[in-house]
Amino acid sequence: MDAGTVATFVAAGGASLFMAWAIGAGSSGSTPFAPAVGANAISVMRAGFLVGILGLLGATLQGANVTEAVGRELVVGTTLSPVAAIVALSIAAGLVAVGIFTGYPIATAFTVTGAVVGTGLAMGGGPAWAKYYEILAVWTLTPFVGGGVAYGTAKLLRNEAVTERLAIPALAGVVGAILANVEFVLLGAPGEAESVATSVGSGLLQQAAVTLLAAAVVAGLLAADMRKSEPAGQRHFLLALGGLVAFSAGGSQVGLALGPLLPLFDTASFSIPLVALLFGGGVGLLLGSWTAAPRMIKAISQDYSSLGPRRSIAALIPSFVIAQTAIFLGVPISFNEIIVSAVVGAGASAGSGGVSGGKMGYTVLAWFGSLLGAGVLGYGGYLGVTALL
Repeated sequence: MDAGTVATFVAAGGASLFMAWAIGAGSSGSTPFAPAVGANAISVMRAGFLVGILGLLGATLQGANVTEAVGRELVVGTTLSPVAAIVALSIAAGLVAVGIFTGYPIATAFTVTGAVVGTGLAMGGGPAWAKYYEILAVWTLTPFVGGGVAYGTAKLLRNEAVTERLAIPALAGVVGAILANVEFVLLGAPGEAESVATSVGSGLLQQAAVTLLAAAVVAGLLAADMRKSEPAGQRHFLLALGGLVAFSAGGSQVGLALGPLLPLFDTASFSIPLVALLFGGGVGLLLGSWTAAPRMIKAISQDYSSLGPRRSIAALIPSFVIAQTAIFLGVPISFNEIIVSAVVGAGASAGSGGVSGGKMGYTVLAWFGSLLGAGVLGYGGYLGVTALL
C-alpha cells in the first residue's frame, strides 16, 4: 500500500474517530441516562461511565444495519470517495461539537445524513428517494409516538386508581417481551443477526412462548423487588431502562461515524471484519461518553424537564422501543430527538412539567438547521476541496 493510500485511510479514520467521540459526548453519551439522572437515581459521572461501556457493547452487537444504510443507501449511482468521506465526517462532527459546547443537543443523525447526502450529490450521485421517505417517516413520527406514549404511560402511573406494584412490573414485562425479540449479531449465522426468540423457537408458536416466558420472568423479578421496597424497585427498573437505551444508542449511533468509511474498504487491497470496525467505533463512543458527556447529561436531565422516577420510566420505555425499531429498519435516527420528545411528553403529564418552551424551540431549529446546513456545507465543501486538489 503506497503512502498516499495510507494517508487517506489515516485521515478518514481520524475523521470517523472524531465523529464517534462527538456522538458519544453529545447524543449516545448524554441522552440514555438523562431521565434517570433527573430523577436522582444515578449521578452524572456514574451515568457517563456506564453509558460508555453499554454503548460500546451495543455498537459491536447491533451496529451493522445502520452502518450499512449510512454508507451505501443514502445516495444512488455513486459511492463516497475517500475525500468525500473525510469532508462529510469532518463537517458533521464539527457541527455536533458546536452543539456540545453551547449546550444545545444537535441531532447527529440529521448532521451526518445531511453531510453524506450533500457530498454524495456533489460527486454526481442521485437522491435515494425511497430511503429518504423511510427516514422522513421515522423522524416525523418519533416525537409524536415517543411523546404520546410517554405522556400516556406517565398518566397511567400517576393515576391513583392504578397500583404501582402491578403497573410497573407489567410495563417491565412488556420490555422483557420486546427484548426477547431484539436481534443480536452473535446469535445469528455469520453476517446475520437473530433474536433470542427466533434462536430458541423454530416456529411462531415457540417464538411466542419464548416471548411470553421472557415477559413473565422480567415482570416477576421486578414484582418481587418491589414487594421488598417500592422506591428501590422503581430505581432498579429505571436504571435497567437507562442501560437498555444506552445499549440501543450504541447500536444506532455508531453507524453515523462508520458508515461513510465503508466505501473505502470496497476498493482497498485489504479487508477488516465489520465487527472489528464496529468495535473500533464503539471505543470512540466510549471515549466521548467518558470525557465530555456530563455537560449534555445535565442539559437534558435538568434544562428540559424535571422528572421523578415514574415519569422517567415513562420516558425511557418508548425511547427503547423507537431506538430498536430504527435499528431493525436500518434508519439513522437522533437519540436527542427520541429522548427529548419522550422527556417532554412525560413531563407534560403533570401540567407544564417544568418544560422549557424556549429551549425546545431553539432545539428544533437547531435540528433542522443542522440537517440543511450539513447538506449545504457537504456539497460546497466537497467541491471546494476537490478544486484545490
